[in-house]
Amino acid sequence: MKFTAALLVLLPTVVTSFTTVKAPKVADTILFVGDDPNVVFGGNAWKPDSEKMGSTDTGDYFPEGYNKDTEPAYSEGMAGSQAGGRGSGPALPGMENLGADAVITGGIEVSSEIPAGMEFIPSSVPDQEVNFQISSTSGGMDYDIQVKPVCMTFEDFFAAFSPDSNPSFSVTPATGRMDRRSGGELTELVVHCDPKGQSGNLEGNLVVNLPDDNSKICIKVTVASF
Repeated sequence: MKFTAALLVLLPTVVTSFTTVKAPKVADTILFVGDDPNVVFGGNAWKPDSEKMGSTDTGDYFPEGYNKDTEPAYSEGMAGSQAGGRGSGPALPGMENLGADAVITGGIEVSSEIPAGMEFIPSSVPDQEVNFQISSTSGGMDYDIQVKPVCMTFEDFFAAFSPDSNPSFSVTPATGRMDRRSGGELTELVVHCDPKGQSGNLEGNLVVNLPDDNSKICIKVTVASF
């Protein structure tokens, strides 16, 4: 009975002490960013070391610690071991005068005659047509024809009138070399017509054979003889 009474007496005291305890207050703190000296508002002022350097004319090929006043030039030996101090010129003895007294032999040869048995057969549709007039008693006249190159490379050509052409026609040169198509120059053929008193329309078919290319160029020539 004594223990019970003592517990009842102490209990109100404990409860009362617990309810009277108050938590400590936390002080309110306001932080102003502008007052911090580590905050920069004017942008990033940092620059890499490369932008702080001066002239960069000195190339990277110079080794570290290179002194141009006391050491050999960096270009020493670039001409090779056989240069011997010469800046230019042939390296082989006996060729110092190459070009001044050189004699060139050989080269491209163009046939001066039409191969035997070559036929000049015109195509059904000519590649070009030419018309001009001539007096039947003029004694003949020349007419220049410009022929465009049609082959990829230089090609030998052979030109003549077909057998069914009027006998008043002839062409020069009969043989030659035609330029290539890409950027090549025109080939000039001269057609000569001598009616020898014959009047009327004189017709002829000029055939330019390109045997190496297995092709030909056909030109229809019509001359009004009066």
